[in-house]
Amino acid sequence: MPKYIIEREIPGAGALTAADLQGISQKSCGILSEMGSSIQWLESFVTNDKIYCVYIAPDAETVKEHAEKGGFPANSIAEVKTIISPITAEA
Repeated sequence: MPKYIIEREIPGAGALTAADLQGISQKSCGILSEMGSSIQWLESFVTNDKIYCVYIAPDAETVKEHAEKGGFPANSIAEVKTIISPITAEA
């Protein structure tokens, strides 16, 4: 199943408290549970004004649906075509 990177513009995201992030995570997980096993949240990276999330889903529309149901911004949804790392250099 395809993997997606979602860019969420959230001013002040880096200043969110642990309780804030827990609440956001709980809301997201609740919506994911309602949507079934076709979409999975892997992890997110919080920066000063954005959150970058990694999801597995059948298509970008499913990712967008999750964002809409949760009231989360999804300013950019990009499908991951391949993954590289320092190990790639060793080939």
